[in-house]
Amino acid sequence: MTDFSARIARARFRAWHRGTREADFMIGCFFDRHHASWGDSELAWFEALLEEDDVDIMAWAMGAQAAPAEYAGPLLTALERLDYVTM
Repeated sequence: MTDFSARIARARFRAWHRGTREADFMIGCFFDRHHASWGDSELAWFEALLEEDDVDIMAWAMGAQAAPAEYAGPLLTALERLDYVTM
């Protein structure tokens, strides 16, 4: 397994094991929908996001709170769409 593959596997696990069902669905579904097209910089962005509190990530995704500037960009825009959550 390459280093990148190991990082992807670790990110998948962390995305789907957040501690609340709501965060699991939001963050896990985002990962599932988008990770296949990621390179190193996108994965690094996501790994940093995983260090944030679930409440903050969910607030940023729903537009209830502005995200920090370091998360600005196309991945945050994709997170804000919420079109990746399927039930």
